[in-house]
Amino acid sequence: MAFDFKKEYKEFYLPASKPGIVTVPAFNFIAVRGKGNPNDPDGEYSKALNLLYGIAYTIKMSKKGSHQIKGFFDYVVPPLEGFWWQDDVAGVDYAHKENFNWISVIRLPDFVTREDFDWAVGEATRKKKEDFSKVEFLTITEGLCVQCMHIGLYDDEPATVEMMHSFAREQGYELDFSDRRLHHEIYLSDPRKVDPDKNRTVIRHPIRKA
Repeated sequence: MAFDFKKEYKEFYLPASKPGIVTVPAFNFIAVRGKGNPNDPDGEYSKALNLLYGIAYTIKMSKKGSHQIKGFFDYVVPPLEGFWWQDDVAGVDYAHKENFNWISVIRLPDFVTREDFDWAVGEATRKKKEDFSKVEFLTITEGLCVQCMHIGLYDDEPATVEMMHSFAREQGYELDFSDRRLHHEIYLSDPRKVDPDKNRTVIRHPIRKA
């Protein structure tokens, strides 16, 4: 059976629908940076997803080709994630999505080295005849965070966020947003296939002891 990061690391991918505190270690990601409203069908975000999944599946299917990755084991491609921010805004202003900056990412298995990643970019470029130069190998250490499973519309996230912030304050923490510590979402549902009211999104915010 293929290794499933969501099931093996439930503390990071399957939190409760009530807020909790978590310490997130360093993970490596396939990443693409961009700006603008993610709902724009012709915007940067939709193009970024094609790039991310192009590399993710090139790495996953490497087992069938000549490039054999040391330590490779079969796995389910981890869920899409996103780090979001807006200039001069603490947290997120959901009313102005056109002002979003974002880093869209997919987690890499630990056995994937930078050399393997570079091979995958070259292989995807050769096979798909597309420009993958915007894709990068990115290591992120989130550290201490408050998180919660949000169920429902993306536009209804502010209520979950407020619940998270209240919980963090009650536990003796304060928010710790910076240019390196950002609003983080993990998308567990495919919005094309799931009732919007049942959509599951992990929301995670950086905190520190007050």
